[in-house]
Amino acid sequence: MAPDIAKYNKEQKPADKAICDALASEISPTLTRAESKIWHGHPVWFLDGNPIVGYSKQKPGIRLMFWSGARFDEAGLNVVGKKFKDASVFYSDVSEIKTTALRRWLKKSKRIQWDYKNIVSRKGKLVKLRV
Repeated sequence: MAPDIAKYNKEQKPADKAICDALASEISPTLTRAESKIWHGHPVWFLDGNPIVGYSKQKPGIRLMFWSGARFDEAGLNVVGKKFKDASVFYSDVSEIKTTALRRWLKKSKRIQWDYKNIVSRKGKLVKLRV
């Protein structure tokens, strides 16, 4: 785990730290080619500069977000908006993490990608990278 992500996790309350550690311990080994760092205040993994997955502390719990998750066609991921292709799930306890589903989502995150890296230069328009 990247030192800055380990620091982020350590700064969480014990229950949230357990969730963050569990997520990072699944994400990092699955996305072996990914760069990971703290981006906009929370851990995010990137493939070729494109954000793929990240998590953050929010009021309902730890939010695991996949930038292109709306296209995963997974009932366990919630799609909120229509403009972007993200989807997420909230965890309030480490026992809620379904490892099999998480690993499936992570595999899909490598295959299904929209180009968030260049969204600003395209004036908010998303383009498929891999779908």
